[in-house]
Amino acid sequence: MKTAYDPALVDRFLAHYWTYHPVDATFMGNLDNDARLPPAAAGVLDAERAAITELRRQLEATEVPDDLGHRLDRRLMLSELQIQDTAARLRPRFDNPAWFTGEAAFSIIALLLPQSAPVRQLALTDRMTAIGTFLDDGLRYLAGKPAPKSWVARAVREAHAVSRFLRGDLRLHEEFSDSWVMPAEQAAAAFELFATGLAGLDDKDPACGEAYLADVMATVHGLDLTPSEAVARAEQAFDTLETELEQMAEAIDPARTWQEIVGSLASVHPDSEDAVIDSYRHWDRRAKTDGASLVSPAEDYALEYRWLSPCFRTVAKDLYFLFYRSPPGLNAKSGSTYWVTPPGDDLAAFLGANSTAMVKSIHSVHHGSIGHHTQNMRARNAASRLARIAGTDCALGLAFLGSGTLIEGWACYVEDLLMEVPGFYTPEEMLLLKQFERRNAASVLVDIKLHIGAWTMEEAIAFYRDKAGFAPARVEGEVVRNSMLPGSRLMYWLGVEGIKTLRRRWKGDTLSFHDTLLSFGHMPLAWIGEEMQRAGQLNA
Repeated sequence: MKTAYDPALVDRFLAHYWTYHPVDATFMGNLDNDARLPPAAAGVLDAERAAITELRRQLEATEVPDDLGHRLDRRLMLSELQIQDTAARLRPRFDNPAWFTGEAAFSIIALLLPQSAPVRQLALTDRMTAIGTFLDDGLRYLAGKPAPKSWVARAVREAHAVSRFLRGDLRLHEEFSDSWVMPAEQAAAAFELFATGLAGLDDKDPACGEAYLADVMATVHGLDLTPSEAVARAEQAFDTLETELEQMAEAIDPARTWQEIVGSLASVHPDSEDAVIDSYRHWDRRAKTDGASLVSPAEDYALEYRWLSPCFRTVAKDLYFLFYRSPPGLNAKSGSTYWVTPPGDDLAAFLGANSTAMVKSIHSVHHGSIGHHTQNMRARNAASRLARIAGTDCALGLAFLGSGTLIEGWACYVEDLLMEVPGFYTPEEMLLLKQFERRNAASVLVDIKLHIGAWTMEEAIAFYRDKAGFAPARVEGEVVRNSMLPGSRLMYWLGVEGIKTLRRRWKGDTLSFHDTLLSFGHMPLAWIGEEMQRAGQLNA
């Protein structure tokens, strides 16, 4: 006979999770694990799986709660524990050399970001001191094991970049202390030794296989379609969107292709360095004002656009260093920082990269204003405790991947949402958004075909570069990261399509739909739809 659900299980789950993911804990705002690095010694995965088994037993012995927050917490814990166990058994994170470099790098950087100010000095030096043992454990685990050559290359690049940072630009941090020098040097040497120790590892196919990917789609994202069904939908959309792009271009300027029109948007930009950062702020305000009738913007939590700190400008190029990062849900304070990368030697390239179209759609809408920023603020008040932090940006990606269909789905969806506001976008900018939509459909194809073995890494890179319209400079990095995180790119386009479907079924008005959607926090979109249906808010 099942027992009543105990809300204290959330605390047990988080204690377990933070034991094995202390860097995630720092990003989430938990201060108790700031001095620690993840355990990586022999036997850790077995101990983790044993703890997972016990937690699952406790959760499965409870009844499904009537309370919304408790019900979603229980479901999210069961989902995460299941996929964590599967990953530890079939695709352990320790198999990825770049997991070690990423965790070690961001164990330090997480404590240096504005969201962690003031710097917790002892925790910082403790972590730097512990990096040698952590990376040594990594080399012992990886010895003699094959690893995808692209993962090894990324790990080596990250190791060298962080080593240079620790010996150089770290001193530019506003709170730099001489007490950091010795542990930073020890950590830098450990990164260099780790990079050297990776030489000679045999190559390995990074594909996870169709069964594993299907498990991710069903268990993590709550999707009711198979990988092959998702591919069929995305292929049809990719072809249809190509036709729509051509038709839109014809209406704008019959003498130019859609690629030429989209390319010309780079020439429409602010005329100076200072005007660029002012444009970020202007379009953020404009999006919140113009979009207020469609979704209630987060006005009670500041978003400060500022130039990227000098200490991070070089190392950010080689790491998963986000210009906007979800604020720590457990210690959110009063505002977030949005980094703007300053110009280098080529001012013209800088201005083109910060065209009005890109600043408006990607920076001020997708990430700022009513995009991720509003979404993250609404999540802080979610009924589910875990939904307040599940979408935390960590060293390699979201803390709980299942939150991605809502998180990335919303941010992409909201770009198009402002087309419903007359005059916010020009026709040329709407064409760019259509290209973004097609690119997201392409990402479904790469995510799935790469992991079921239908495409090699080289074929995926060629598809992104030659057919999908990704910027050539970011193509390889996109595919490598996709290969590390199966199911992480399909959630963008499928998330948008899921939101559109729920909106069509919503019984109320547009504003109430969007506000209700975001009120669930960081949660799989499919589960949100089920809860809306349970509450009688959707038409059949």
